[in-house]
Amino acid sequence: MSHLFTPLHLPSPRGGLTLPNRMVVAPMCQYQAQNGCATDWHLMHWGNLLNSGAAMFTIEATAVLPEGRITPNCLGLWDARTEAAMVEHLHRARALAPNTAVCIQLAHAGRKASSAVPWQGGQLLSPEQGGWQTVAPSALPHLPTEAPPHALTAEELNNIVAAFVAAAQRADHMGVDAIELHGAHGYLLHQFLSPLANQRSDAYGGTFENRSRFPLQVFAAVRAAYDGVLGLRLSATDWVDGGWDLPQSVALAQQLKALGCDFIHVSSGGVSPQQKISLGAGYQVPFARAIRQATGMVTTTVGLITEPQQAEAIVQAGDADLVALARAFLYQPRWGWHAAAALQGTLQAHPAYWRCLPREAQAVFGKVSIHQR
Repeated sequence: MSHLFTPLHLPSPRGGLTLPNRMVVAPMCQYQAQNGCATDWHLMHWGNLLNSGAAMFTIEATAVLPEGRITPNCLGLWDARTEAAMVEHLHRARALAPNTAVCIQLAHAGRKASSAVPWQGGQLLSPEQGGWQTVAPSALPHLPTEAPPHALTAEELNNIVAAFVAAAQRADHMGVDAIELHGAHGYLLHQFLSPLANQRSDAYGGTFENRSRFPLQVFAAVRAAYDGVLGLRLSATDWVDGGWDLPQSVALAQQLKALGCDFIHVSSGGVSPQQKISLGAGYQVPFARAIRQATGMVTTTVGLITEPQQAEAIVQAGDADLVALARAFLYQPRWGWHAAAALQGTLQAHPAYWRCLPREAQAVFGKVSIHQR
């Protein structure tokens, strides 16, 4: 039996969530929101990937405050208006694939906010270009050519914690199955963790304990307000000497576990333009393996995983419990079906699609009617 197509239970105080397989659609920014609101693009995008064969689909980085958006076109969940737009589109999309779990990634971009969309350069936008004042642990820009961010005060940190809590409660009201806090890729929580971005001299900077304080406060506050499946995405290393690294990631994961973290999604990089990443197939899997072995947490790996046999080998070896793919699902939205055919796994899909399978792959859906009246 394929290990990739075995079920997995994600625990939570509420009772948890059982996934029928180990495939996850990773969060992918679409840059198609209007003033933070989901649009018909999201309806089509979500509906498509909810029929991908993955056990769980993750909604893209969703800002908890307007100034926390990566770009002016990013999705948000900070008020009744953004919640209503997401509810409308998400409920319509989920009606087409009720058996696929939905996770939402809640985020604040910090000093990497107020940026142009990638295909327009991704640079920091000025107020004249529709940008806004960014915020961060310290007044250090991501790029030396950019305007510095505002260093957050203690009161402002409390407001951001409250915004994460409010967004989690809105997500819960929408009926999502899981929440992932974004602590990776150089965004605000990662900025606090990394000494490359955090040079504060107060209780939130300096030592590992101080740099971890704010991300842990955010997690603890959300955990207290939300009893569903809750995890965190983490950059395991900055890929820069003197930056955040794997031993610190292991220590943080152990603290998160003690606070009731149900899963850890392991990625890397994003906080510094000086990063030197050793790219290669499954290049982040060793980070996930180390964290899983040290903590026993349910662990997700991601990054240059493209082939079903590759994903199968990761789960079979115990390197990770879940395998997340992003670009592979964008390019091939039925990647999960191909994986089932290659690994002799089975999955659920809408019967309207059953007849599309070639004969050699018909066992993917268990029983398939290939005849048409």
